[in-house]
Amino acid sequence: MSFFKKVMKREDDVDLDEFLNTLDQVEEETYENADALVKPLELNTDVDAEAVIREVKQGNLVLANIADLNKRNKAKLKDLLSRIKSEVKAIDGDVAGISAERILVTPSKVKIIKKK
Repeated sequence: MSFFKKVMKREDDVDLDEFLNTLDQVEEETYENADALVKPLELNTDVDAEAVIREVKQGNLVLANIADLNKRNKAKLKDLLSRIKSEVKAIDGDVAGISAERILVTPSKVKIIKKK
């Protein structure tokens, strides 16, 4: 593509698929100035549940992927979610389902507005 075409490229010409595919690539950044982080984690085992609880107690938000466990073992998922909910409630945090594949877990003083 010529230089002129690149400069004159309209905003609606952006390749959305390419943009979305590169969103989760790890960038070489430091997060020293951040008050809190949003951490994507998998929730499959007891160890994963403890990691979610630990991150929230440290003041971070967790976006947990529950898709695999939801397909394989709903009883185990319910058990892990109950444990996470009780620990998070004890520190005045919040938990909400975002979709059938993800939950959002927040630390103290961060509340999630839920639809009724």
